[in-house]
Amino acid sequence: MHITKLMPRSKYLGLLLTLPLAASTVRIIQTNSAGDDVSIIDPATNKVVGTITGIEVNHGAAAAPDGSRYYISNEERSTLEVVDRKTLAITRSIPLSGHPNNISISKDGRRVYVSIAVAPGAVDVIDTASLERVKTIPVKGAVHNTYVTPDGKYVVSGSIQSKIITVIDQKTEEPAWSLQMDLGIRPLAFTTNPDGSTKWILVQLSGLNGFAVVDFDTRKEINRIKLPDLPPGKATYPVGGNESHGMAVTSDGKTLVVNSRLNSSIYFYSLPDLKVLGSTEVGRSPDWVTLTPDGTKAYVANAASNSVSVVDIKAMKEITRIPVGEVPKRNITAVLP
Repeated sequence: MHITKLMPRSKYLGLLLTLPLAASTVRIIQTNSAGDDVSIIDPATNKVVGTITGIEVNHGAAAAPDGSRYYISNEERSTLEVVDRKTLAITRSIPLSGHPNNISISKDGRRVYVSIAVAPGAVDVIDTASLERVKTIPVKGAVHNTYVTPDGKYVVSGSIQSKIITVIDQKTEEPAWSLQMDLGIRPLAFTTNPDGSTKWILVQLSGLNGFAVVDFDTRKEINRIKLPDLPPGKATYPVGGNESHGMAVTSDGKTLVVNSRLNSSIYFYSLPDLKVLGSTEVGRSPDWVTLTPDGTKAYVANAASNSVSVVDIKAMKEITRIPVGEVPKRNITAVLP
């Protein structure tokens, strides 16, 4: 009789801990709003490694968590384009209820939420199994940007025209509450509590070179931060009421990265005390920013320079600039299994 000797459980667990984890591929998806192409950047090499073509006036981007697809909003055709991640070919165009702006995706990848940037305002809901628009959620005012909160429980939209933030329950896909502000709602970012729930909504506003802080539980603005002025003799970039556009929070929740189109710079703030740590100049008119999953690098879309600045967050220095398409704006970080 053959007897198999079992490995002690403690040694087995130790062996498991030494095995390499499945590798993920990280890509920066950069839309180019004045062209028909989307640039795919490899943050390991800081090179463009792929291009999606045929999407005129592309705006928002999202990536399926399983790595199978990209989703891109098409302003010219008022559609959501479904792109095969491996071939970068458009496989489906989904008609929307109106002209789109930015988009987001649910944590499980089953829904894409599309900002509808025409009155009276809405968020379109796309089912990613059927690849059909299954719902249009009415909100107050044309929607510029739509986000999913870090815990996945809420979808949050912001309107420039109505100056309203709308918080939508992700399960019911119905508005839960809204907040009227004094200026138009531009990009948003979020901080979290220790349990992962949303603590603050950080809100960039029309005409403000800075951001407001909204407490998620009390639904009230609790602070407003103005970015530092430029040193004497340095000229600002003409922006026409869109001074600060694009911000992101590092994965450890300790640093906030904020764009200033007015100053052609990005600023770093400590969290939660919101003290300015420093800044670095980037290309002209930085319009969006996304971070690597480890929180070490920022990728800043320079709309007036047709480039993406790569910034070392710890050193607060620009590492390099990557040439991309015409008028790059929205970008995301895609983690692909």
